[in-house]
Amino acid sequence: MTQSIRPLILAFGLVLAASSAHAACQVEYKAKRDKPLELYYDVTVVNAPCASAEAALRAQLAQQGLTLLKVLSKKEN
Repeated sequence: MTQSIRPLILAFGLVLAASSAHAACQVEYKAKRDKPLELYYDVTVVNAPCASAEAALRAQLAQQGLTLLKVLSKKEN
């Protein structure tokens, strides 16, 4: 019986590890756009772990012509 339970426990552990690796992060931030100066405050979900959310958000904002000023908070989703 214990031999049949071990693969299930291992599979469950792998599923948990995989789901946390693809976790999204909710980020509260301030950004700006120049000429004319526009300031933004927003909360968004970034499809990256919180450890790398700032870099992902910076790239996402750059595509919109915005510059990240400050990350105010991060929270795992």
